Amino acid sequence: MGNKPKNDKPEGKVVAIAVRTAVNGPMKELSEAHATAAGGLEMDLRVQPQRGITFLAKEQWEEVTRELGVELPWHTRRANVLVEGLRLADLIGKTIRFGDVEVAVRGETDPCSVMDREHSGLRAALTPAFRGGVHGRVMRGGTFRVGDAITVHVCAFG
Repeated sequence: MGNKPKNDKPEGKVVAIAVRTAVNGPMKELSEAHATAAGGLEMDLRVQPQRGITFLAKEQWEEVTRELGVELPWHTRRANVLVEGLRLADLIGKTIRFGDVEVAVRGETDPCSVMDREHSGLRAALTPAFRGGVHGRVMRGGTFRVGDAITVHVCAFG
């Protein structure tokens, strides 16, 4: 039968988009991006189909930087998409849609040692409660833009 979405009400929004263009290099912010089911975001150096796209919650990032007493750009976390209005922990096992793209959210993104090179204590601050973000597999590719609404879907398989 296939997937049957259970919810089409917008719950969140794409706030910003960024890609890695070089190993350990700076992130490049974009106003729009194209995602493919074969790997994730086009132009992103890290291509892993199972973890093709990563998300960070704006609210949690602001909480982390406030706790650390420092202002850091969101892409310091090296995530691809900054979102607002979503509880990332609630997305695991669900599908989200934004623009022309559909992503199956697979799991939590664990912060690595690069975070402490950016700012001392950042890795530990990102560790609890999905503050480091989530990753997902692109199920349907397409274009998405800053400002796009995000809908969350619980899919029934039959």
